[in-house]
Amino acid sequence: MEHLELFFKSIFIDNMVFATFLGMCSYLAVSKKVSTAVGLGAAVIFVLLVTVPLNWLLDQYILQPGALGKWLGEDYASYDLSFLSFIMFIATIATMVQLVEIVVEKFSPALYNSLGIFLPLIAVNCAILGGSLFMQSREIPTIGLATTYGLGSGIGWFLAILAIAAIREKIRYSNVPPALRGLGITFIITGLMAIGFMSFGGMLTGGDEEPKEEKTAKVEALDKEKEIADNTIKVVE
Repeated sequence: MEHLELFFKSIFIDNMVFATFLGMCSYLAVSKKVSTAVGLGAAVIFVLLVTVPLNWLLDQYILQPGALGKWLGEDYASYDLSFLSFIMFIATIATMVQLVEIVVEKFSPALYNSLGIFLPLIAVNCAILGGSLFMQSREIPTIGLATTYGLGSGIGWFLAILAIAAIREKIRYSNVPPALRGLGITFIITGLMAIGFMSFGGMLTGGDEEPKEEKTAKVEALDKEKEIADNTIKVVE
């Protein structure tokens, strides 16, 4: 249940594009055609799926204060390598992006040419780095949950760029005012889609508040009854 909740939350509620507006450069530049958007989105899914659990391992066993002491002995327990987080995370991401670039160039030269400079730029895509940093800041406890979070974040970014690419292909034949053509109407559509995704905010948490309030009210009522009973006993005595 925890994996499923984190999976849907990372796709819809904490969407990389619509909730935190990360990875907007690639999102805007490569979303003119659905075919290129699908290729880049699949690459982002793969990179996030691999790098988030790898960076979780680096964070748990190397970067956190005292992490080295867990497997190298007590002599290294005082070392704190957390200042290397950005360097280590980016190195892992760059390695995976290089692997994706080699595979795409080998098996799909047309897609490689259409993506252009934005495929190697995944290495510095803030959505990719953001996935690892959010994993670290939210203190995800297990590598399984980290993998689920990476997969969900990648799918969320994929759905965002696929949706905007499909819309941009349709509005190409629409009567858009000249002042809004291009990035203008794209920003407006992105804002409207972000507002739509905000409606998912209560999907996993909307039913939690009422039972808690009801339980609190019952406890307070019991405390008052107990207090009245104690006062009555004291008066009788």
